[in-house]
Amino acid sequence: MAASKDRQAHPDTVLAHAGLDPHGNHGVVNPPVYHASTILKPSLAEWEAAEKPGYAGYSYGRSGTPTTRAFEAAVSQLYGVENAVAISSGLGAVALALLGLTKSGDHVLVSDSVYYPCRRICNTILKDFGVATTYFDPLIGDGIAELIRPETTLICTESPGSLTFEVSDIPAITAAAKTRGVKVMIDNTWATGLYYNPFRHGVDVVVEAATKYIAGHSDVMMGVALANDPVLGGRLRAVANNLGYSAAPDDVYLALRGLRTMSVRLARQQETGLEIAHWLEKRPEVARMLHPALAGDPGHAIWKRDFTGACGLFAMVLHPVPHEAVAAFIDGLRYFGLGASWGGYESLIMPADPRRIRTATRWEDAGPLLRLHVGLEDPGDLIADLEDGFRRLHAALA
Repeated sequence: MAASKDRQAHPDTVLAHAGLDPHGNHGVVNPPVYHASTILKPSLAEWEAAEKPGYAGYSYGRSGTPTTRAFEAAVSQLYGVENAVAISSGLGAVALALLGLTKSGDHVLVSDSVYYPCRRICNTILKDFGVATTYFDPLIGDGIAELIRPETTLICTESPGSLTFEVSDIPAITAAAKTRGVKVMIDNTWATGLYYNPFRHGVDVVVEAATKYIAGHSDVMMGVALANDPVLGGRLRAVANNLGYSAAPDDVYLALRGLRTMSVRLARQQETGLEIAHWLEKRPEVARMLHPALAGDPGHAIWKRDFTGACGLFAMVLHPVPHEAVAAFIDGLRYFGLGASWGGYESLIMPADPRRIRTATRWEDAGPLLRLHVGLEDPGDLIADLEDGFRRLHAALA
């Protein structure tokens, strides 16, 4: 029996096929890499057509190539929208949304647990442009209504929160925003469009660092921004082009290739991550785990309601120990590299201190926070690596 063309494909199938046009590329399965700045036109008439609003072809490398459009089409299909814009980095995608959705005199509300460079943009560039920022508790839910001013135009969220993994009640926030005509954007890098679709919960703009799980190999710098309507999407694309935020062709190609295996990578990293998180929550050195997919996590109920999966990024808070003991734990790790970023095939660990950046909430934990990213290694080897780290920690305390 032939498959119905009207049937909605499973996300795994979308990831495998979206954005492909083999017969438009001489039968080649993957879209080739187009390296382009200048794009020639065969006639003056076509040159003039390219200068008109709404032109759907290619006019200059910064505006996109067939490789770029293939990536944008694939991510758009995953999210169920038609307005994706490839950006040169994840931070670039955040900046694009903030700059593209605000103007002088506006007020924005920003979750206290957003990616720190997002705060930096709000506290410097937006402030200099006359845009005021108020930070709010990520657990505020429909209480966000009390913070909305007449000049509020945008609410910026990230769920789970950066470093500390609070799960926000996004449907409650968007419902309050819509009654006042306020747009809502979210950084969805943790779950990706595979495990969470914010558009189904009322969000207007989604940004992702394609650097992370989409590319998946720690060798790409790229971002993507998506909108829930053509007008908003066109606005984001125009601002991206005006600011020169174009993604590099080789990065676009690698991100598109990474997208094909994202489902199997995330499934493995979710499974291994949960195995390690369950092991860690039983360790006497660990005060608490920060992982929304754990039943004891404060955000578990909302995560279970709104998400379809979890990735391999989470954190643990240790009981108070001297800095030297933390260093002993980290410095001898064999498989957990000490590094920022995440989403690749390799495991990572990184210390963080939320007290330095919180302004709307207080971080009360006395012990050190360690963020872990679980890669594709064998879970037994990763657990053994962490167990050796705890032995070194105790030796440093002796």
